[in-house]
Amino acid sequence: MHSDLIYQIAITLVPDIGHISGKKLIQHIGSINGVFNESRKNLLLIPGISRRMVDSIINQKVLSQAEKEIKFIEKNNIKPLFFMDQAYPNRLKHCVDGPIMLYFKGDTNLNVSKVVSIVGTRTPSEHGKSQCQKLIQELASTDVLVISGLAYGIDVCSHRAAMDYGLKTVGVLGHGLDRLYPAQNRKTADKMLENGGLLTEFLPGTLPDRTNFPMRNRIVAGMSDATIVVESKASGGSLITAKLAFDYNRDVMAIPGRPDDELSRGCNNLIKNNIAQLINNGKDFMRMLNWEEQAIKERQVQKALFVDFTKDEQQIIEVIMDSKAHSIDEISLSSKTTISKTAALLLGLEFKGVIKSLPGKLYRIA
Repeated sequence: MHSDLIYQIAITLVPDIGHISGKKLIQHIGSINGVFNESRKNLLLIPGISRRMVDSIINQKVLSQAEKEIKFIEKNNIKPLFFMDQAYPNRLKHCVDGPIMLYFKGDTNLNVSKVVSIVGTRTPSEHGKSQCQKLIQELASTDVLVISGLAYGIDVCSHRAAMDYGLKTVGVLGHGLDRLYPAQNRKTADKMLENGGLLTEFLPGTLPDRTNFPMRNRIVAGMSDATIVVESKASGGSLITAKLAFDYNRDVMAIPGRPDDELSRGCNNLIKNNIAQLINNGKDFMRMLNWEEQAIKERQVQKALFVDFTKDEQQIIEVIMDSKAHSIDEISLSSKTTISKTAALLLGLEFKGVIKSLPGKLYRIA
């Protein structure tokens, strides 16, 4: 695993290799290890791979650089996430320009069933802050993961409100995990490590340069089911995030404001140009994503656990309560039940309308 990690980090250090070309290279060779063990001749035959890239791979200096990065990662309890890893954000895997590597510090699952990004201006009005607080308060019943960029304004307001209402929250950074920008948000960031975490594609030593933040914004947009813009001027980073989410075919929502309000122009324009749907509050948002109905159904199933089901059935339901698809082998192992008995229990629960079978012998809550 350690040797795999060296190669995984090293490929991101190869000059001129971007996330798209890097993934294509790995796919062409068949494995990350194979990339660094392939001959120069064969590497040069791969479309889109330049001589400079090949030279960097062959001389393998990037491997020693990667070894140094691993020491920092291990020392600081950082979790490296390769794009083919199970813990890597699944939603981001579907984005063609998703990072090859991510670095996460925190305590939460990045693949929960509901993820929302909440963004906005760095200079919000008191009304905007209040709207952000109210929005997250209304989302608290859904057990949603809140994503933002830990910047001034609406970003940090979203993170703080999420923690205030018992939700996990993750800040996506435009620099390495050896620093924090802006430094004024350090106290919030430290608290987030126990209530979510910090995520970045950048290695330590990477400064918070202006060019990094649009790259950061694509992660905010890509790893979420939907993006909500609370307040925004006519231009700004939150609009970049919204347009990226739109391009990724994710839901985009915006809270409208007065036509002459400078801090509402961005939101109003997103709505006017059919990029964002208009919402006034969290209830509107949940209704549009059908989360309200899902939350009611989950509560009904949870309530029924100790009323209508046998102990064996309860065990099965508890394993798949996260609404993700699970294989029969996984359910059997987690519930400590034989495959044959698990199959019989699943069939019974399917007849009761509690679970749904999917292609490939997968099951999830109905």
